[in-house]
Amino acid sequence: MPRYDYRCEAGHKYERQEPFGSPVEHPCDRCGRPARRLLVAPPLVFKSGGFYKTSSRSESRGSGSDRAKKSEKTPPAGADSSPSTAPTPTPTHGEDG
Repeated sequence: MPRYDYRCEAGHKYERQEPFGSPVEHPCDRCGRPARRLLVAPPLVFKSGGFYKTSSRSESRGSGSDRAKKSEKTPPAGADSSPSTAPTPTPTHGEDG
């Protein structure tokens, strides 16, 4: 059975466990004046990841296409990233042989 919060005309606040469909108004437990049920938001708790704006979908999933893009940007270990300074052979014209 759910628990409901009530407040009477005198200002007394209390909680009462009642079945669904019970009346919204009844006499106060302390003073006997009319008491009305209060509307209270239920507590809401997120217990899983991905509920925050700062959460990134690509970081959390790590799909294969993201890994391929990252590997294209970084050269493999031991590879020289600077341009080659070795002389290039020049073609010779008119020589047979």
